[in-house]
Amino acid sequence: MTTGGTDPNEHGPGANPPERETPPPGGAAPRPGNYPPPPGNYPPPGNYPPPPNYPPAPGSYPPPPGRTPPPPGNYPPPGGARPPQQGGYPPPGSMPPPPPGNYPPPGSMPPPPPGSYPPPGGHMPPPPGNYPPPGSMPPPPGGFPPPGFGGPGYGGPGYGGPGYGQGMPPGRPQQLSVGDAISYGWRKFSGNAGVWIGVMVIAAIIQVLIDWIFGLNRGVSGFGDYYSPMRIIGTLVGAVVGIFIQAAFVHGALRETDGHKPDFGAFFQFRNVAAIVIASIVVGIATWIGMMLFIIPGLVVVFLTWWTMQFVVDQNMDAMTAIKSSYRVISQNVGTLFLLALALVGINIIGALLCLVGLLVTIPLTMIASTYAYRVASGRPVAP
Repeated sequence: MTTGGTDPNEHGPGANPPERETPPPGGAAPRPGNYPPPPGNYPPPGNYPPPPNYPPAPGSYPPPPGRTPPPPGNYPPPGGARPPQQGGYPPPGSMPPPPPGNYPPPGSMPPPPPGSYPPPGGHMPPPPGNYPPPGSMPPPPGGFPPPGFGGPGYGGPGYGGPGYGQGMPPGRPQQLSVGDAISYGWRKFSGNAGVWIGVMVIAAIIQVLIDWIFGLNRGVSGFGDYYSPMRIIGTLVGAVVGIFIQAAFVHGALRETDGHKPDFGAFFQFRNVAAIVIASIVVGIATWIGMMLFIIPGLVVVFLTWWTMQFVVDQNMDAMTAIKSSYRVISQNVGTLFLLALALVGINIIGALLCLVGLLVTIPLTMIASTYAYRVASGRPVAP
């Protein structure tokens, strides 16, 4: 018998062993004094004591520390993003997922309507059944060429800027003919005959007044009278006035070929005055030198510089450029233009034979016909 303990022989053979206490359910630790624990119950599998929120729900796995486990059947979302909806996929960036069955829209653009295709770049998708327009916006139906048709010259911003005939209908003949030029001149003159005859009368009155003021219509008795100061000044004044009268006729003829009937004021709207005067003086000097060389060279100069005034007024050219342009265009159409020049000279001769009254008709007619030929030969628009 021992002191302070239990006698191992207290229970003899055949005596019942002491009862063991039933372990608490759930694998908890047995109360003190029950040792050893029953086999298989203690210690519990895994860690002890168990971590919070343990054991996990069936079919899951331990979530990362501090995270809430995802819904069953999903996978851990990337980073800290929220898990996608059932059956979806992770949207790009932080964009909300598209509706089921669509695809991720490009950039930040809303998805196109069903049945469309992804629009190019960042443009809005076209309405169903349409196609993307090539390049920029399509032109309006039945439109004409944009402003600027007719190239640089008369009629653009500022007279003599780009395009006198800018915006004119494309009634440009393909080939120049003598008959077309004369019939065009007659048709335009007869449609505005009163204005043209009025301008011719004003020009004739001006010339008569200059001759009377400076005594140019008086006879001379000798060399001294012919080269008197008054006659020299009168001749210069008459020449300058004649230059501007010619420019006025060219201006009116250009208006006719643009499809506008000029009024009195339109004839005398002079611009680029310096080039008009310089070109006329250069052509006059060249013609005088040519006439001194047995006349024929002078006639050649007159013919090749025929359209100098048209180039100055219509295309705002300087004097030398206008002379070169006239030479270039006329030399490329010598045959037809030579025949036209002969026809126009003959028409004016007939007008002079009719007591000079016929010139009130023939000079405007031939001026319009000449300007028409200039427009056609230089490739510029002509109104029908």
